[in-house]
Amino acid sequence: DSFSFPGHTEYLGAHFGKDGSSLMILMNDGLKIALVSGHIPVSQIANSLSTKKILLTLNQLNDTLIRDFRIRKPRIAVLGLNPHAGDHGLLGSEEEKIIAPALDQAQDANILAFGPFAADGFFGASKYEMYDAVLAMYHDQGQIAMKLMGFDRGVTVQGGLPYPVTTPAHGTAFDIAGQGKADLGATKAAYDLVCTMVKGSKL
Repeated sequence: DSFSFPGHTEYLGAHFGKDGSSLMILMNDGLKIALVSGHIPVSQIANSLSTKKILLTLNQLNDTLIRDFRIRKPRIAVLGLNPHAGDHGLLGSEEEKIIAPALDQAQDANILAFGPFAADGFFGASKYEMYDAVLAMYHDQGQIAMKLMGFDRGVTVQGGLPYPVTTPAHGTAFDIAGQGKADLGATKAAYDLVCTMVKGSKL
């Protein structure tokens, strides 16, 4: 059969994740960022978002932080989709119509979720240091911030699965395979992290 998934994240989520889904969490030494939407075109991001999907992602992130990172009561910052987090509807309505209701429902479920925050100011002012993790609305919104803060140590954790999965955040880099050019920093970081996660797991 042909491989019909855009990446291993979607494949493992479909086969082993609860409700056929999983969660991509990008991290380095000081930052954990989860993504609501993953490997899809930018033109499809807004239509892919829903209050239900954001709430599901928040639940998966909260559970992963508790189980795999042993954070008893995680504090999660949620980014907006539009510039200035929509500026009260002037620059987009997704924050008020989709994201804010998900935050309200998450808080009703005793999840400490805050926002939505404008992404540029949030990272520019280092507000992420106040939270245990950040939920970004789309791939590059989270990837760029994480890689700028430690590309050579970046790790992807796949949450929402019954077992720990980690990979280097930079991907497979097939274009330099076998040439002795690859930096092993992220691979070593992924290996060290999954060992730590397994030691603390109840599996």
